[in-house]
Amino acid sequence: MYVICCPCILNPALRAKGITNPSDLKLFKRCIDRCNRFGIELVSLPCPETIYLGADREPGTFLERLDTGEFAQLLDELEEQVKRIIETRGLPLYILGVNSSPTCGVTSTYYGSDGDELPKRSGRGVFLARFPGVQAIDVAEFAQFRIYLAAPLFSESEREYNKSITEVLRQNFFDVYLPQDIGDNCAVRETCEHTRIYKHNKQALHDADIIVAIIDGADADSGTAWEMGYATALGKPVIALRTDFRMVGDRERVNLMLEQSAVVVGCKKELVEALNSLALKINL
Repeated sequence: MYVICCPCILNPALRAKGITNPSDLKLFKRCIDRCNRFGIELVSLPCPETIYLGADREPGTFLERLDTGEFAQLLDELEEQVKRIIETRGLPLYILGVNSSPTCGVTSTYYGSDGDELPKRSGRGVFLARFPGVQAIDVAEFAQFRIYLAAPLFSESEREYNKSITEVLRQNFFDVYLPQDIGDNCAVRETCEHTRIYKHNKQALHDADIIVAIIDGADADSGTAWEMGYATALGKPVIALRTDFRMVGDRERVNLMLEQSAVVVGCKKELVEALNSLALKINL
């Protein structure tokens, strides 16, 4: 099990001068942490820009400095190297790219001005574009892997269902915080325990990247609704899983305030797809 990654994730010094900031380094570290957490090997791509222009280079677009026959030939050679890796090891889980890069962008790239076109365009960089059969994901997306699972937990069936959702998420390489694991049960309803649980869960909401909320039932669990609202106020994305087919209005599956503040999905498969979707941004 492995991912192929843009080389600057492992060695930020390969990036053009002046473009790396502390937030970039944090994202790179988080990507590496996720791979280490789940035993995913990181295999580096070669860096076409460093090979062609050198490590001590100024930022620039593809059209400004890379639109040459020599660079195209270099990409041909490097493409064959990567294809040999894939032929030997099988398809990677992903290619991890860095958006805006002329070569390794995933959904955007600084291609350069051409007529009325803006320098930054949608689509993959010129190197990643050579591997259309491999799913690519930007580091900012892949780094968001810590999930807070908000759900009712007051019956055996609820707790077992929460565990099953947690297992699905962990199988897809998400780190899950499950409130019932910190001792939130009927045996610990002392006042001091109320305070401990509240503070612990509140901090976990701050630490999470994404909140997954279970909102089945005639009405959503009140604690889950609070957690969804608090997460929304923090600017965290919320995905709500509702397998319940009942409607609460002509067009509403659940309370409109919850529905409007979350991406609502109807099954485990849709939940995983939403989490893995490149359309899911850290600020909805």
